Amino acid sequence: MHLVDRARAGDPRATARLLSLVESASPRLREASAALMAHQGHAHVIGITGAPGVGKSTITSALISAYRGQGLRVAVLAVDPSSPFSGGAVLGDRVRMQAHATDEGVFIRSMASRGHLGGLAAAAPQALRVLDACGFDVVLLETVGVGQSEVEVVGQADTVLVLLAPGMGDGVQVAKAGILEIADVFVINKADRDGVPATVRDLRGMLALNPGGEDVWIPPIVKTVATTGAGIDDLLSAVDRHREWSHHSGDLFQRRVQRVQRELEGMALDLVRDRLGDAGDLARRVLAGEIDPYRAAVVLTDDL
Repeated sequence: MHLVDRARAGDPRATARLLSLVESASPRLREASAALMAHQGHAHVIGITGAPGVGKSTITSALISAYRGQGLRVAVLAVDPSSPFSGGAVLGDRVRMQAHATDEGVFIRSMASRGHLGGLAAAAPQALRVLDACGFDVVLLETVGVGQSEVEVVGQADTVLVLLAPGMGDGVQVAKAGILEIADVFVINKADRDGVPATVRDLRGMLALNPGGEDVWIPPIVKTVATTGAGIDDLLSAVDRHREWSHHSGDLFQRRVQRVQRELEGMALDLVRDRLGDAGDLARRVLAGEIDPYRAAVVLTDDL
């Protein structure tokens, strides 16, 4: 496929076009996906999540600079809340990344979540597959925020960074949201502010509640000031250690298997929905008491 060849050669417009095929669920996507298959599995996907105001976009920009300094190609997939008017991505803090706009080794794309639970666009798994196959070494996946639904990020990322800021009560929020279980690295950003020791203490207290072991990864706590670059080298080292551990322990392979499994299940469900047809008549019969819901479901799927 010519579009895939151009994207593989580093044409950003071709890469953007492939991502547009993903977002629009174009029929051409099947052909493109088949052409991309042989080039997958090389990029390391880093998920970045945290409450609003902790500096996710600033950290993302700092990581871009650090990885580019190592000569690596970097892609950013920033999933934003949908505009209530257009349904498009609200670019917001993407302006913080404009310093990298002219760098041919950097590709930045914002996607609208379109109300999809989990803080990720429904198209994100396939978008990550495209960016991987296009030859990027690192893909930074920045999510909407942090909360009960954002744990879906762990299903898409090889390494998950959970960002917190001192003095924002984030320790309690992390515990409530269940984010403790998905973090591979905790990042206390804006570490030049007051309250850092208390935040570190809260995190260590929560980590102590989880049983450890030789085969268990204990998330490190890294302090950064992304606006100045302080602590970014330590953050890269923590990500590298997790990548090495996950590779040797088999955790990376298992994550990727589960990622593809969920993607396949989602695709299969979409195909089933497309073939179900109109259930309106059956719904009216259920409301009228003529048929029970279970029997109606069997009737609805009889022709599949």
